[in-house]
Formats: sequence, C-alpha cells, structure tokens
Amino acid sequence: MNKKIPNFIYTNQFGLLCLVLIFTLIFSTSTDGFTSRFNIFALSRVIAIDIMIGLAMMVVILTGGLNLALGAIGVCAAMFGGWCMEVLGIPIIPSILLMLGMGSFLGWINGIITVKTGVHSFVVTLATMSIYFGFMTMLTEAEAFRRLPELFTDFGSAKLFNKYISPLLLVSVATCFALFYLFRFTDIGRKLIAAGANPEAAELSGISVNRMFIYCHMLSGFLGALAAILLTTRIGAAIPSMAGQLGMDWLLPAFLAPVIGGTLLSGGKLSVFGTMLGAVLVTLLTNGLYLLDVGEFWIRFFLGIILLLAVLLDRTREYFTLKSVIVS
Repeated sequence: MNKKIPNFIYTNQFGLLCLVLIFTLIFSTSTDGFTSRFNIFALSRVIAIDIMIGLAMMVVILTGGLNLALGAIGVCAAMFGGWCMEVLGIPIIPSILLMLGMGSFLGWINGIITVKTGVHSFVVTLATMSIYFGFMTMLTEAEAFRRLPELFTDFGSAKLFNKYISPLLLVSVATCFALFYLFRFTDIGRKLIAAGANPEAAELSGISVNRMFIYCHMLSGFLGALAAILLTTRIGAAIPSMAGQLGMDWLLPAFLAPVIGGTLLSGGKLSVFGTMLGAVLVTLLTNGLYLLDVGEFWIRFFLGIILLLAVLLDRTREYFTLKSVIVS
C-alpha cells in the first residue's frame, strides 16, 4: 500500500487531478458563481456527456484508429429512440435498448468497413459521418421529437446530493468503473489491448485482431449512443442538431479527454480514469473561461492549443517510454 501511493504521484492521473484542483481554486476565487449550486449542477450534467464521448473515442484510439462519426452515431441513436417513443409508443426501457443497439450496429459498420478494406478508420468514419447524418436527416426530415415520456426527460433534470449533482454524472462514473473492470480483469479486455498494442504478435498468439477491432468500434458506437441518451434526457428532446452539424460539436471534447488522459494515439495503451479526469478538466476550463467573459471563439482557440499540446505530449511520451498494456 505504501508503495502504491508514491507510484500514483508520478502518474498522469495524479497530474490531472492536481490541475483540476488548481483550476477549481482559481475560478472559485476569480469568478462569481463558479461554486454556486446552479453552476455545479450544470457542470455535472455537461461533464457526464463529455466523459461518455471521451470514453467512446478512447476505445477506438486503443486500436490506433479514430471515430469521426461518433457525433453522427449519437444523433442517429437519439433520433431513432425519439421516433420509437413518440411515434411508435414503445416504452422507455425497450427504446433505450434499441438506441444502444443502433449505436452498436453503426459502430459495427465502421469496424467492418475498416478491417475489410484496410482503409484507416479516419477516412472510413469521415465518410460514414456524412452518410449516417444525411440518412437520418432524410428519414426524419430534420424534425425533432419533443413529446418524449416525462419519466425519461425527468431523469436528466433530476438533482441529487442536496441538488448539486445530476444523476447523469453517476451513470458516466459507473460506466468508467465498468470499462476499467472490462479492460483490467476480463479476457476479452486484455485481448482488445493486446490487439491494439501489437497486432502482429496478437495474431500469432491466436487473437483475431480484426474481430477485436470490430468489437472496439461496436463498443464506441454503444458508448456514443449512451452519451446521446444522456443528452436527450438533459435537453428533453431528440434534435438533429443536438451534437452540432454532422455531430462536429462532439469531436473536440472526444479527442481532448482521452489524449490528455494518457491514451496513446498509436494504440495499445488507454487510461479510463485519465479520460474521466481529462473530461472534467476540459469542462472546468470551458466553464470558467465563460464565467470570465472570454469569447467563445477564444475558448475554441484555447482548447485547440490544448489538443495540439496534448498530441505533442503523446508523441513525447511514446518516444521516451515503452508501450504499456497496463490499464490505469
């Protein structure tokens, strides 16, 4: 136990935790309302979504790939769920399962195309991003589904712990623990990491690398759909623009959280709790800068600089350290 504490001090997660505490202290003393009950509750709802989309991108980055269609998958799942509940009258739980199934299916398509063609997932998901979003817009005529069951939408507006925390955040944290268990303690999780770390060696050891890559894309789609479910409960409707045009609004936080959190872009190493802390840090920075009346374009500029620095740090980390298959 005594050895684990010093080791933790040198981890990426400890550095992120320190940054979260430092920026919390800075914004608490320099802005009005940062620690108010209203702002903390609002932060918890935004952080919940950012954690989920960060995890969704993380599992694809594990393979050395990318999922640019993440936002489009989320919007498709949300619109499909809204159609099921509002038009077909399907109960909430079956509709949620159908939404998760839709996200997994669209992720499966990404994975199949990637492994069968050998084209990098960056190109594949760039194409499917437009295909998914365009097909969804054509079918729904870009109409929102706003008459969703109250029990479904009330979950997103519920308040816990003396009205400070949204239950959406609890769902995201629980998902982090589930993924940590998957990658640390299960056979399939270790195979996914091995396939991302060294595909040739994994293939020689009897692991179907292509199948593992497809599983990662399916899991990414599943998590993207789960993020869309949380967002739909938060805004109370399924809207085509809920993730921006073509789902672009999800891309920056989806990249920032895992890369800052310590997931290697080249694949083979991920950090579940690092991704969670990365999402918290990015959301805190964005919220604090808004409260300081920094313009939105400057905030985007600042986040872009952070992403660039995170990528450079990723390359430096990869250069000076051997790839590790340990999940943190």
